[in-house]
Amino acid sequence: MQYAGKFVRAFDGLAAAGVAVVLALGSLPAQAQSYPTKPIRIVVGFAPGGPSDIISRLVGAKMGEILGQQFVIENKSGAGGTIATETVARSDPDGYTILNTPLANAVNETLSTSLKYKIGDGIIAVAPLAQTANVLVVHPSLAVKSVAELIALAKARPGELLYASAGRGSATHLASELFNMMAGTKIGPVHYKGGGDALKDLLSGQVKIMFSSIAPVLSFVRTGSLIGLATTGLERDPALPDLVTLSESSLPGFDVRLWQGFTAPAGVPRPVVEKLAAATAQALNAPDVKESLANQGFSPLSGTPEEFDAFYRNEVAKWRKVIETSGMTSQ
Repeated sequence: MQYAGKFVRAFDGLAAAGVAVVLALGSLPAQAQSYPTKPIRIVVGFAPGGPSDIISRLVGAKMGEILGQQFVIENKSGAGGTIATETVARSDPDGYTILNTPLANAVNETLSTSLKYKIGDGIIAVAPLAQTANVLVVHPSLAVKSVAELIALAKARPGELLYASAGRGSATHLASELFNMMAGTKIGPVHYKGGGDALKDLLSGQVKIMFSSIAPVLSFVRTGSLIGLATTGLERDPALPDLVTLSESSLPGFDVRLWQGFTAPAGVPRPVVEKLAAATAQALNAPDVKESLANQGFSPLSGTPEEFDAFYRNEVAKWRKVIETSGMTSQ
């Protein structure tokens, strides 16, 4: 399943009939109608101030208004999000602890050697939240102006070109290795401790190529300090509407987006899952939430727990192939 299709269509349908969400909340069984009776904890596997934290606080605050209980954010960073995943999986399955679940969780199902809980085995899908594309940027000194030119140069100089990575197993690393697989290139990684360090060396020209989230590089692309070649979603990004996607330019089907969703401990009663999913969708449909997400470079998503579960499992399989083919390790 592709986010740009079924999830986005689901969101559009919800926007056109927002009243249906309110009616759905009222029509759930009594078990769900009495829920919640106390604050709900959202566990985030990364430090405060990052996208997972910001979006959890934004959506959680709106869900608190909808459900009449406070949503409390608890940051449990470390081990690429696995500490937070274990915290939630071991929590009581009563709907009062949920997990902000980003792309990293799907990647960890293959990449991590210590992950104990996976989708359907310790945690279950609740609802998708938001997504953002990456953008492939190069330093002007590389003298390429299109994806086709970059691929041609990489094939002419196999093993010579290098890309900046925000760390092994990061989204930048994954996107770059998927690019190598689909383009038949051998552009090598230079791993940094984070995206900020990688971007610093990219701007100085010490490394020439990078898949970056859009917000940090947008001003540099607009001023020409970096050359934007393509975005990574299946559709053009609103922030860079004139920039082609990799899929439409040279690599059909290339699709890499940073996404987030909510999951919960296995065993949470279905009516409670449905109520959380409905409240999430209603929160994402609020104009102020949509505007705040856009300011962060994200667009809202919606879908049923089953749709999110199917997408999550598809992402696990997709990135397993990339990880195994590239020989990627987390160390």
